[in-house]
Amino acid sequence: MFRRRFRMGRSLFLRIVEKVEARDNYFMQRRDSVGRLGLSALQKITAVFRMLAYDCSANATDEYIKIGESTIIESLKRFCLAVVEEFAGEYLRSPNATDVARLLRIGKDRGFPGMLGSLDCMHWK
Repeated sequence: MFRRRFRMGRSLFLRIVEKVEARDNYFMQRRDSVGRLGLSALQKITAVFRMLAYDCSANATDEYIKIGESTIIESLKRFCLAVVEEFAGEYLRSPNATDVARLLRIGKDRGFPGMLGSLDCMHWK
C-alpha cells in the first residue's frame, strides 16, 4: 500500500527522510514555547510527498494531513533544497559512460535498441 500511495518503497522514503532531516534542522521535531511537541520530519515530508506524488495544492494536503498551508509550503521549499544539496552529485548529474552503457543495455533488453531513455518507455516489461 505504501508503494502505491507514495510511488516508492518505504525504505527509500525513510532514507530520504533521514538524509533531509540531517541536512536541514527545520525538519527536526522540537517543542514549542509551551512545551508541546511540534511536527515531526515524517509529518512534514509526508505532506511534501503527497503534493509531489499527486500534484495537489498545499491547501488540499492541509485538509488531509492537518498541517498548516504555510508550513507545508515552507517544508516543500526546504525539502527541495535539501534533496538537491544531498543527492545532486549522484542522481542529478549528467550520465557518464557507465550510465549510458547500462541504459542502452536496459533499452535493448526491453525491445528498444539504441534508446537512451524515455519516461514513457522505461517501465516497459
